[in-house]
Amino acid sequence: MLSKSLVIFLSVGLISGLFFGIYLLDFKNTSQLEFVEGPSISIVTEKFDFKKSETISIKIINSGTEKLIFDQSVFQLKITGLSGMLIFSPDTNSLQKQLEPKEELIVVWDQIKNDGDIATEGLYKISTKAIDENGNHVEKSSTITIWK
Repeated sequence: MLSKSLVIFLSVGLISGLFFGIYLLDFKNTSQLEFVEGPSISIVTEKFDFKKSETISIKIINSGTEKLIFDQSVFQLKITGLSGMLIFSPDTNSLQKQLEPKEELIVVWDQIKNDGDIATEGLYKISTKAIDENGNHVEKSSTITIWK
């Protein structure tokens, strides 16, 4: 017969593994590109896991049927840590100000943070926001992992 403590430890391990799996499944969204009717924006990277110092190509795609506009009141792209601390945002003056339907904008990140340091290993969130022609905000985020 199994001891009570072994059964308890196994039960706790299984339950915590289940909850951690559900958390990661929700957090690691792998459906990057979906074309829809109306305003929509998508973030696409060539993969989800990157090696340290590897160049990361990020595509911002207008995946809807309406023109999207980027202005000074909203950001085009930002990369944050899980805590929400800003790691990188490109110079918005050099980027496009609008995206037509199915048009894309490519931003390349060399894993250098805004302060000049190299990004460390970890999970990062890529976010983008735009405004459609009616003034409605459209946002999307995706996560990537940087490994050693």
